[in-house]
Amino acid sequence: MRVLLADDHKIVLDGLRGLLATEFDLCGTASDGLELVQKASALQPDMIVADISMPLLNGIDAVRKLREAGVNAKVVFLTMHPDVSYLSRALDAGAAGYVLKHAAAEELVTAIREAARGRIFVSPQLRGASVDELLDPTKRQGKQTIELTGRQREVLQLLAEGKSAKEIGAILDISPRTVETHKYKMMDGLGVKTTAQLVQYAVKAGLIAPL
Repeated sequence: MRVLLADDHKIVLDGLRGLLATEFDLCGTASDGLELVQKASALQPDMIVADISMPLLNGIDAVRKLREAGVNAKVVFLTMHPDVSYLSRALDAGAAGYVLKHAAAEELVTAIREAARGRIFVSPQLRGASVDELLDPTKRQGKQTIELTGRQREVLQLLAEGKSAKEIGAILDISPRTVETHKYKMMDGLGVKTTAQLVQYAVKAGLIAPL
């Protein structure tokens, strides 16, 4: 099985290589969400193991872009977020696994194997009535408090990283005016008045992943 690894911490990538190299074909690594999209599109791996909190584009939105581009690799998220809201978004994006970073190494290997068999694996520490409900896709619908477009999520993630409208425009290849339009539409929809309030709400609601 060809596996692509994505995490913005080199020490984590090195650890994942040591853990997985004997059993899987590690075909590449990525250190941010945009690089993950580029590498996965080019390499077409069977499996992706990715962090959620990454620069430029978080892991969940990176996977959404890959699905839109027709990349159907199985995805296992390895994350520090023991939060059901992130799990819900990960599952909505098509994740086949959700493993906490403080879990035993064997848990990640199990998650990869289960994903390869077409099953969904969630860290046992998270399992409970609410999580079992999330595993039923019909019951996940409508849980997000605001519906954002893919572009809005990209803008919101970069705003959370402290980037200016000009910097965001350069990264996304859109004009600063378009960036501001996206920002004010989101602020208006949420009823907030400042960029800081917009970012705080988005992180709290699990719409983006904090760094």
